[in-house]
Amino acid sequence: MLSDIEIAQRANMKNIGEIASNLSIEEDDIEYYGHYKAKLSEALFQKLENKPDGKLILVTAINPTPAGEGKTTVSVGLAEAMGQLNKNAVLALREPSLGPVFGIKGGAAGGGYAQVVPMEDINLHFTGDMHAITAANNLLCAMLDNHMQQGNELRIDQRRVMIKRVMDMNDRALRNIVIGLGGKIDGIPRSDRFQITVASEVMAILCLSADLADMKKRLGNILVAYNLDGEPVYARDLGANGAMTALLKDALKPNLVQTLENTPAFIHGGPFANIAHGCNSIRATKLAMKLGDYCITEAGFGSDLGAEKFFDIKCRYGNLKPDCVVVVATVRALKYNGGVPKTELTSENVEALKKGIVNLQVHIENMQKYGVPVVVAINRFMTDTDAELNFIKEFCESLNAECAMAEVFAKGGKGGIELAEKVCKTIETKKSDFHILYDADLSIKEKVEIIAKEIYRADGIAVTSQAEKAIAQIEALGCANLPVCIAKTQYSLSDDPTKLGKPENFKITVRDVTLSAGAGFIVVLTGDIMTMPGLPKAPAALRIDCDNEGNITGLF
Repeated sequence: MLSDIEIAQRANMKNIGEIASNLSIEEDDIEYYGHYKAKLSEALFQKLENKPDGKLILVTAINPTPAGEGKTTVSVGLAEAMGQLNKNAVLALREPSLGPVFGIKGGAAGGGYAQVVPMEDINLHFTGDMHAITAANNLLCAMLDNHMQQGNELRIDQRRVMIKRVMDMNDRALRNIVIGLGGKIDGIPRSDRFQITVASEVMAILCLSADLADMKKRLGNILVAYNLDGEPVYARDLGANGAMTALLKDALKPNLVQTLENTPAFIHGGPFANIAHGCNSIRATKLAMKLGDYCITEAGFGSDLGAEKFFDIKCRYGNLKPDCVVVVATVRALKYNGGVPKTELTSENVEALKKGIVNLQVHIENMQKYGVPVVVAINRFMTDTDAELNFIKEFCESLNAECAMAEVFAKGGKGGIELAEKVCKTIETKKSDFHILYDADLSIKEKVEIIAKEIYRADGIAVTSQAEKAIAQIEALGCANLPVCIAKTQYSLSDDPTKLGKPENFKITVRDVTLSAGAGFIVVLTGDIMTMPGLPKAPAALRIDCDNEGNITGLF
């Protein structure tokens, strides 16, 4: 079989103007970025304001494993399958980050015959959104340091600077740095840190903003530091939010591309799900719902992270009500959760499957707690046996969840027809009674404990003294009534990545808490979560190349 990039490079793409026209988007509302990419105008939102919303389908998954689950691939394939059934479906996904592209993944635009294209552009510079977010974040940092250099009228305490610089690359050497060295004209020496761009609060703000005015207000609310009296200093106090908005005004517009089968797709915004809220922008999702009868979107990593934050943060702020949840699982990943080593996952092992399927059970039950009907998509591999597949089907039925095979990697939309039919039938026959998990007015610890017990199945939480102080500070600022965004390992329901399946008899350790006042949530740090990842010993960058004609290879 051809590699992902070879399949993508042979795609029969339509001009993006034709894709937009098929959605009844007028020429005046299209801002072209070449032949196959476009942004859509602000005026389009106003034109569609009174149009009914389509059905909202969230694609999530079990906890990720080294075997791979293929959540994005299934999302793309489901949208293509809807097209095969002559359904008007629009896809809404996150933008890939250059860090994982050159680090481990090598690409994040789906796979096989279920991809969004142009694949190289989407994975690399795309329409410049990531660079705009990076520039806006670092402008704020530069203005902060310049303010301290030029007299420090706000009396900023350089020991209590909260904002961090960012770049869209995995670079562990920048996690902890010292700046301002060299002499008086080079600034005030202090310790500083870098995060990856997708962990920036600016990224979260772009994804949660309703419009340009809302984004400008949220940017102004970024807590950048405390002064010498312990009082907060915000981005608006530095006068930075106007210039930041200028940098981000085009990045706020959703990007339109297409799948291999010419299904329209919005790729916009990309916060990580383990260290941020893990969903594409509210604007892209809402636009997809206005333009399609079905909007298919995804949330990062397993449902314990991405889906929980999709529901409790994104849906809360966007007033969204999902109609169906698709939980992606694989036979291989469930056997891995049952204790089978990665090297032995291709052999039939129903007993291991019985042990590992408890992980799928938790994810199904968790999604049902939100009142949304669940369909399980088994991303099928050629090594899966009938005995294994039948066991999963029967197990899902016992939990009142539909189950369907997905062979979209090898067959594209045709391989997802069974899944698409099950999703449509579920939406038609099972009414969603969506509700969020907790009231934002509860205390910070109460909100974290609800998620820990209900979603992670922990016995409770353990809060460090450092976290207690941080919580008290946030309460003193009057910001405790925000939803919480828990930063946790994606590999386990617990905060220990080695505990697979359904861990028991554990507590979630809250080691620190930070305020993202602009984004509108409180970040709760558990376990050992890196906001600036490092490259592996053999990074994907070693496989990526470009020949003399400009053809890129190695992006999967």
